[in-house]
Amino acid sequence: MPLPLDGVLVADFGRVLAAPYLTMLLADLGADVVKVEQPGTGDDTRAWGPPHAQGEATYFLSVNRNKRSLTLDLRDPADHARALELVRRADVLVENFRPGTMARHGLGHEEVCALNPRLIYCSITGFGSGAGAALPGYDLLVQAVGGLMSVTGAAPGEPVKTGVALVDVLTGLHATVGVLAALRERDASGRGQLVEVNLLSTLLSGLVNQSAGYTLAGAVPGILGNRHPSIAPYEVFPAADRPLVVAVGNDRQFAALCRGLDAPGLADDPRFATNGDRVAHVDELAAELTARLERRTAAEWFALLTPLGVPCGPVNDLAGAFALADSLGLQPRAPLPGPDGTPLDLVANPIGLSRTPPRYHLRPPRLGEHTAELTAWLDEKTPDAPETPETAGTSETPGSPGSPGSPGSPGTPNER
Repeated sequence: MPLPLDGVLVADFGRVLAAPYLTMLLADLGADVVKVEQPGTGDDTRAWGPPHAQGEATYFLSVNRNKRSLTLDLRDPADHARALELVRRADVLVENFRPGTMARHGLGHEEVCALNPRLIYCSITGFGSGAGAALPGYDLLVQAVGGLMSVTGAAPGEPVKTGVALVDVLTGLHATVGVLAALRERDASGRGQLVEVNLLSTLLSGLVNQSAGYTLAGAVPGILGNRHPSIAPYEVFPAADRPLVVAVGNDRQFAALCRGLDAPGLADDPRFATNGDRVAHVDELAAELTARLERRTAAEWFALLTPLGVPCGPVNDLAGAFALADSLGLQPRAPLPGPDGTPLDLVANPIGLSRTPPRYHLRPPRLGEHTAELTAWLDEKTPDAPETPETAGTSETPGSPGSPGSPGSPGTPNER
C-alpha cells in the first residue's frame, strides 16, 4: 500500500540533528530523501562518537535511516549543476546552514523558487534570518539563552541542560508540521512556499505554561528541581532502593495515593485537601510522603499504586525504559540490516497509522553510498515536455514509485 508521502522527493541539505530528524520522519512516511553531503567528511555527526555500532557513530545512525547519500562539492561546476537539477525535481528542500550560506551557492530560496515554483523550501536556523542571523545555532546555547536552563536543575543557582538536545528535536518536529502544512496547501494552490523555523522561537513555544506564565502574568519562574510549580505531589521521592516519581494531577488521585500508602487521613488534612493547599504546603507534604515511600522498593510501589490509578513509576535508565516499552507491546525498535547483515536496532517512529504505518526499508547510508546511481539519474537532463497520447501513462516522474529516483523501485539497488 502506498505511504502518505510516496512520490514526494526531498533534497536534504541538512546536517547534525534538527534537519535530519525532520527528513527521517518524512522518509519513514514514504518520502524519497536524498541526503546531500560534502565529499570526504559528510554530516558532522558521522564523526560524533563514541558510541559506535558496526563502525559508525550511533548519533548519525539515529536520525538518518531511509535516506540515500549523494556527495556533491558545490564549488565544482558539475556537482553544482547536479544540485540545481536535484532541486528542480524536488518537492521539498531542507537546509539548516547559517542564513546566507545557501544563497552564496546559488541555492537560496529566491533563486531556487524561480527554478521550481512548486518547491517547499524549509530553512532551519538558530535565531532566525534577521538580526540573529549571525548567531550560531547550537542546542546548548539556545537552552541557555532561551530560558530552559533557568528552570532546569537540582536547586536555585544550579542550572543544567537536558540530557538530550531537546531543542533540536522540538525544532525538527515543528519543521515537519510546517512542511506537511505547506505540501497540503500546495495541493490547492499549486505553489510552493518558504517554511522558516528557528530554535529560539521553538523553545519559547515549547516552554508552554512557563512561557505563558511570563507573557500573561509577568511571572519569571526559577529552578524548582523535580517539583512542579502548580501541582503537588508531582516530583521524585526516595523509595527503598531507587528514586520513584509520583505525578498526582488531581484530588481523586491524591486520595488514591493516600489509601495506597495506608494513610487515608492525609487526604483530609486541611494542608493537603486540595491541589492549591498541597502546593502551598509542598515541603510538609513531601516529608509525609517520603517517610512512607522509603519503606518499599520503587517496583513494589509501582505494582501497588498503579492499579489504584496513581501515576507513578521508577526512574529508569534507558535499558529499563526499553524493557518497559517492550513489555507493553509498543515495539520500540526498528531493526534494519547493517552492511554485514547484522541487524541495526534503530528506534521506531512513534507515529501509528492504521492503514499506512511508517516503513523501514533503508539503513542509514554510508557516505556517498548512492552517489553513482543518483549522479546518473540527475545527469539524464531530458527537458520537460507536455504529455502526448503516445507517451500518456508511460512517463516516469521523479520520486514516483516507478521512477529511477524512488527507493521503492522494484529491483533497484536501493532495496535492502
